[in-house]
Amino acid sequence: MVQAQGWKIRIEPQNEWRQMFKDAWLMHRDGLFDAKMRGVDWLAAKAKYEPLLNRLTDRRELNDIFKQMMGELNALHSQVRGGDIVETDDVTSSSSLGAALADTCEGVIVSHIYMHDPELPDEASPLAKPGVNVLNGDIIKAINNAPVATVADVVKALKFQTDKQVLLTLLRDDEQVKTIVKPESIRNEARYRYRNWVHMNANKVNERDADIGYLHLYAMTGSDLSTFAREFYAQYNKPGLIIDVRRNRGGNIDSIIIEKLLRRAWSFWQNPNGETSTNMQQAFRGHLVVLADEFTYSDGETFTAGIRALDLGTVIGKQTAGAGVWLSGGNSVVDDGIARVAQFPVFAMDGRWITEGRGISPDIEVNNLPHATYKGGDAQLEKAIAYLQEKIKTQPIPKYKAKQFPAVDAMADDIK
Repeated sequence: MVQAQGWKIRIEPQNEWRQMFKDAWLMHRDGLFDAKMRGVDWLAAKAKYEPLLNRLTDRRELNDIFKQMMGELNALHSQVRGGDIVETDDVTSSSSLGAALADTCEGVIVSHIYMHDPELPDEASPLAKPGVNVLNGDIIKAINNAPVATVADVVKALKFQTDKQVLLTLLRDDEQVKTIVKPESIRNEARYRYRNWVHMNANKVNERDADIGYLHLYAMTGSDLSTFAREFYAQYNKPGLIIDVRRNRGGNIDSIIIEKLLRRAWSFWQNPNGETSTNMQQAFRGHLVVLADEFTYSDGETFTAGIRALDLGTVIGKQTAGAGVWLSGGNSVVDDGIARVAQFPVFAMDGRWITEGRGISPDIEVNNLPHATYKGGDAQLEKAIAYLQEKIKTQPIPKYKAKQFPAVDAMADDIK
């Protein structure tokens, strides 16, 4: 056995980058779904971009060359990311309180603490954690006893404070309040905003109509399957359901979700107390809307296409991104960077080329205009609610209603 733990290998980055460029080019030549390379002279593409290798000074710049060369193929799943890139602490040193802050004449106001599902306390933002005494409308006057007057002062004061105890001095109704909070990495800020958006959407739907359920799928991965299971089975018996895949980042769980939506109740049991439950347990019997938009991507699009093809519901929103050629994701170069090759084209059952370069059209097109969205509006969600309300009204879901038992000596009816 060779003990390699203590090995140190001297490399010449430029030579390694040159090899990675060649590998990426070869993987596309040998693995792209179209052997004709989408009409691109792939040898000429190599000759065009290879001279740029002499000018590389950083691994990120190699990724830029990958993107330009692979972009010639016009395949939406030919993606580039990662590699042996040295990260600076410029971003990771910044910290977040998990709230929207704003400058006022009195100081920095906590205008909105990001909300989350109260049943998932681990997802709470720092200011929403148990024991933290901060309310919307509080004015931050000092951090660790150092005065702050602007949001820029807050950002500076929270530098290198991730996961450390920080003392906030607040002004609330002319009274001083002090509390301890643990800021988290600024990298979590987008996650807080996302959870806040989903929670507010769910609340909006429930307030408008408790007969309509709502869930959002961030992507199509294992964690998103857990989200689907948690949210779907809590709402499967509602007469209306919105599955929101706007800005969905893709993955590979569409068939699992569609399988659950395909379940059909064909019989039911009734307890002596009158309670009923179906065979094909937890089958959704209501009206379904899928919300999709121009940022719905990859497997989010496949899910949307499946809903339309199988007539499981109505798609509302905008035409999706158009990334329809699937891949294995195994196209890595020597430093674990990825130069993904689009490998497996998708066809409808009649052989038609679908999704790639075009996307999936909605049944009902609705625009979320920028200014209205900035002001808090969501025309697509509003349309989904109104559509389901009308469907539930005009096509109510039949209730389980058992008929009288037949005579003791009579036979049961056959299924039709």
